[in-house]
Amino acid sequence: MKKLVELITLKGVHKKYKNGVTAIYDLDLKIKKGEFVFIIGGSGSGKSTLIKMLYREERPTMGEIIIGGKNVAKLRNSKVYKLRRRLGIVFQDYRLLPKLTVYENVAFALEAIGEKSSDIRIKTLKALELVGLKGKARNYPDELSGGEQQRVAIARAIVNNPKLLICDEPTGNLDPLMSEEIVNVLDDINKTMGTTVIMATHDRDIVNKFKKRVVALKAGRVMEDYEEGKYDNEAI
Repeated sequence: MKKLVELITLKGVHKKYKNGVTAIYDLDLKIKKGEFVFIIGGSGSGKSTLIKMLYREERPTMGEIIIGGKNVAKLRNSKVYKLRRRLGIVFQDYRLLPKLTVYENVAFALEAIGEKSSDIRIKTLKALELVGLKGKARNYPDELSGGEQQRVAIARAIVNNPKLLICDEPTGNLDPLMSEEIVNVLDDINKTMGTTVIMATHDRDIVNKFKKRVVALKAGRVMEDYEEGKYDNEAI
């Protein structure tokens, strides 16, 4: 069996906001390439802050956040865009451009980084096929269900083949059936592409069904870290 190597290492990470609230306390965490990790926790657990620090929406007060060998905590603001080009990020609210078609929404991510037109078409159609929406490439977002819109958002996030896919409550606006479909898509991407997936969620049923690694946060600290975990109320 191939030994997994670390993709993400957090060392002594501490986050205190200007209003005096401390969201993360001295947090250590390692995530290996190819893992699928659920980050769980209640309100005020630090879950959202942790996710935002991974894509440098927030900067830690202290500590190191090393992704692919680079300490993103020390990354200058002018270089953050380079980090995000190497990541895929999926949000709860889809963030699609309503006047663009499904194809155009996904292709836009490649156009923004100057990809060649021929490569854009190939990569965009491949990403849409991976999420099961190749047949709706010409549709507009308002013609799709919530679950389909989120799949478009996932296609946009993976179109440049990132090594890391960060998902911030991606099923938060969806019903249970659509939520399961979305996590099945993420699971397929993890297995077929080898993409590391980190998903923040409060969806107990999803966590318990998929049996992935679970990191439970409470009051800014890691309370439990299960290899094949469950949503444990006592931990959070």
